[in-house]
Amino acid sequence: MKTFEELGVCEEIRHAIEEMGFVQPMPVQEEVIPYLLGNQNDVIALAQTGTGKTAAFGIPVLQRVDTSRKETQALILSPTRELCLQIADDLRDFSKYMEGIHIEAVYGGASIEQQIRSLRKGVQIIVATPGRLIDLMNRGVAKLEDVYNVVLDEADEMLNMGFSESIDAILEGVPTERNTLLFSATMSKEIERIAKGYLHDYKEIVVGSRNEGAEHVNHIYYMVNAKDKYLALKRLVDFYPRIFAIIFCRTKLETQEVADKLIRDGYNAEALHGDLSQQQRDLTMQKFRQHTVQLLVATDVAARGLDVDDLTHVINYGLPDDIENYTHRSGRTGRAGKKGTSLSIVHSREKHKIRNIEKEIGKAFEEGKIPSAEEICKKQLYKVMDQIVKADVDEEQIAPFMQDIDRYFEYIDKEDLIKKIVSMEFGRFLAYYADAPEIEPVGAKKERGEKRERGKRGEKREGGSRKPEAGYRRLFINLGKKDGFYPGELMQFLNKNVKGHVEVGHIDLLTTMSYFEVPEEDAQRVMKFVNGQNYKGRDVRCNDADESRTSRSSRDSRKSRSTSPKEPKKTTFSKDEWMQFLNPKGMKLKGNVPDFSEEGWAIRKPRKKK
Repeated sequence: MKTFEELGVCEEIRHAIEEMGFVQPMPVQEEVIPYLLGNQNDVIALAQTGTGKTAAFGIPVLQRVDTSRKETQALILSPTRELCLQIADDLRDFSKYMEGIHIEAVYGGASIEQQIRSLRKGVQIIVATPGRLIDLMNRGVAKLEDVYNVVLDEADEMLNMGFSESIDAILEGVPTERNTLLFSATMSKEIERIAKGYLHDYKEIVVGSRNEGAEHVNHIYYMVNAKDKYLALKRLVDFYPRIFAIIFCRTKLETQEVADKLIRDGYNAEALHGDLSQQQRDLTMQKFRQHTVQLLVATDVAARGLDVDDLTHVINYGLPDDIENYTHRSGRTGRAGKKGTSLSIVHSREKHKIRNIEKEIGKAFEEGKIPSAEEICKKQLYKVMDQIVKADVDEEQIAPFMQDIDRYFEYIDKEDLIKKIVSMEFGRFLAYYADAPEIEPVGAKKERGEKRERGKRGEKREGGSRKPEAGYRRLFINLGKKDGFYPGELMQFLNKNVKGHVEVGHIDLLTTMSYFEVPEEDAQRVMKFVNGQNYKGRDVRCNDADESRTSRSSRDSRKSRSTSPKEPKKTTFSKDEWMQFLNPKGMKLKGNVPDFSEEGWAIRKPRKKK
């Protein structure tokens, strides 16, 4: 393997990158750097995010700049503001010891006046998003007639985002005698069109193989029913205690919903999508880079430009329609020579997508099994024990308090103390998984037959007959597991519809109905606000479990008595109701008129005429 000096990198840049920890060139750098240092050498480089491509194009672009001139000599296009800023920052780091170099990032969502002022002062390298650059070109501020190096980073993503016409306009505005470098994770038909139209005698450099997922990434899928996707996500996150991951969702709405659920359930998570302000997005990405956020729930577009080297996992909350998006997602883990894992939570209708992705990336998916509650609890317990054993103790700092600590714990047995410490850290998982809802295997046969139905009816009666805890009342709701109604959904439903805080006690989930306990003083309020609401298209009924059982018993009792003969029951109405019933149009009555008694207006058979 060659060194950076052997590749022709100048001393100033070598000094800077060595300080940054660059020891030896990565494969893409070894291929691209010497080629781009020449003239009119066009390149298509197929490489994943995290393969060192920014240095591969950034170093030769910087080295070829004539710092004695202020004209723009190099142009780098990227799909998003975030990636644009990342590239500009990296170039500034690489050029730390170069004098007279000026680099400017221009992108939408920021003050165009400030960017115009910077460009007018003289900028040798512009890093831009296509839309903002077109605007600056139309204003006559971005002048590209002296550009001889053009880089399209993540070109496939720019085309997916609809920048095809903008790229055409930009490439037509730069000199034909130039170096053009096109970086892409995949070779699509649109990429080939750009190459044929604007590149001349280009060299194709492939790191790995065409359309391949990252070399160090394992691909695992979990087949679940659609209603169990979030439960499966929780189990996977819990099974990897030291997980640091991006969870990809298909829509902005789904992204926010999943993030809200995770935060509500006690996970260190945040959402990243296009409906957030730029300030919110920047803050969220900063926290994620600094590991103060463990799980980032994001859309494909919002996560572009988020450069994080140490992701342990990428989780696909459903597969994308476009295989290229999956390649971009999975390529975000397994970087810098580390191992990574791409987990996909899919339902049966998405199975064909797995086969298509396997063919495209040349790698097989492994079918995973959702971890059991016992497996998860063991993993979390080992994590807690490992944290306790490896905890750093500052003897000097803690010494003044040890006497009081020893006195306080003097009569507590060592074994009991360990149990208490572990329970404090581990208790949440034990509590949840002690009664966690099971995830049904896809395609599991539904229980049928009269015997099973009788069993279910018996189970329902048993569920409703459980005696509530002291001070609590047991309520019935006509939603159950069949409706995807689990403890989390129940709590969310109550929070959404019931005004004020409600404490919930024991919950019994059955197939088509559920029972839950609330404090006596809150029961009427809960029934008032929940009864008559709508849940996924169903009208919701909520009432006292005892009254519900009593009404069913009385119906059964009436049915059993209906077979025996009995006297017809007399129905009574008020005078006005009866007259309205007989004569709705107010016409003059003929024939038999009902008799009136003290009990009200009574229906009697008309007398037969003699």
